[in-house]
Amino acid sequence: MTDELTFTIRLSATPRGARLARRLTVQQLMDWQRPFETAEHLAAELANNAITHGRVQGRDFRLTLKLTETNTLRIEVTDTRGDVQPPGTPQPPPPEAATSGRGLLLIDALADGWGTTLGPPPTKTVWAELDVSK
Repeated sequence: MTDELTFTIRLSATPRGARLARRLTVQQLMDWQRPFETAEHLAAELANNAITHGRVQGRDFRLTLKLTETNTLRIEVTDTRGDVQPPGTPQPPPPEAATSGRGLLLIDALADGWGTTLGPPPTKTVWAELDVSK
């Protein structure tokens, strides 16, 4: 048996849903009595990427938070665009992209690890892990 804590919720694939993902992450980590500042940014970027690049009209995205007994927090955002995957290595945006294109760079810089898991079709999950014992 594992002592993993889990929180999961489906949210609308809209800017409002992305904001709610950020707020719910903060609230859940406060309930679990863990630091939330970095996780808040990771959840916001993952959710924003889901509504920007993984959105399918009429379909939601899912936010899942998993806290292991070793204080590793795994933030997962699942969308229904398994055919559109983030690059394996984040690249800086072109100079003309003044306000967008930096989400994966932030995730890469803030997370202890991140990646993508496919399935079941048509979904994909982009996840980030963070040590929240600090």
